[in-house]
Amino acid sequence: LNEVKRNCEAEVMHGRVAMIACLGYLVGESFPSPFGITGPANDQLQQMPAPAFALLTIAIGSAELKRATTGWVEPDFGDWTKTLWKLRDNYYPGDVGFDPLGLKPTNAKDFANMQTKELQNGRLAMIGAAGMCAQELVNHRTIIGTIDFYQKVFGGLDPYATCAEGTFC
Repeated sequence: LNEVKRNCEAEVMHGRVAMIACLGYLVGESFPSPFGITGPANDQLQQMPAPAFALLTIAIGSAELKRATTGWVEPDFGDWTKTLWKLRDNYYPGDVGFDPLGLKPTNAKDFANMQTKELQNGRLAMIGAAGMCAQELVNHRTIIGTIDFYQKVFGGLDPYATCAEGTFC
């Protein structure tokens, strides 16, 4: 049972991270950054100023620490084989107690239905995030830039043609 719960926990958490990553690709490339960060999302992390990167690292570490203390059994250093990779018995995978908008259903059937939807959307987001990352590695364009490029190609225009000012048309 613990192994099934652990795999479910991993899939739910990776799906949530992938959903945020997909949103981050589109938002990060579409809106101006207060730090002057530009270009494809794959290249944006190394452009962050050190203080902002430190705050991001602290925020991620805090969220992971909260998740670990909520769901995982404390290690027993005397006999670590009993507690290694063990989730709490009363912990439901992915339920870290964070629901500021009150979206978590109270009915067990509705909760199971919502969790199934979350898993399916998370799986799709994992594929989507991997696709966006691969696309940017291949052509080194932003997601929106790639869409614009191929709209011109399929519209019969030359995407490499430049306007009189030297910019792309």
